Amino acid sequence: AGSVFIGEFTPESAGDYASGTNHSLPTYGFARSVGGVSVEMFMKAVTFQNINREGLKNLSDTIITLAETEMLQAHANAVKVRIKK
Repeated sequence: AGSVFIGEFTPESAGDYASGTNHSLPTYGFARSVGGVSVEMFMKAVTFQNINREGLKNLSDTIITLAETEMLQAHANAVKVRIKK
């Protein structure tokens, strides 16, 4: 997992658009931007986030707007069903 989303008010779309964590993993071509081999290359970093109801309400307009702009309705719905928007 690139990121772990904890709790019923922490949808993946919050991480995609508003909470600041990144769950996307690198793909081919990453060598152009990664330095030489080190111990860190063999360690896996995982981010964690836990958003409460009030926090998700505060982020909801941003998340929903960005998700709908990208035509990712399920991401928007993940927020709407949690806050009944």
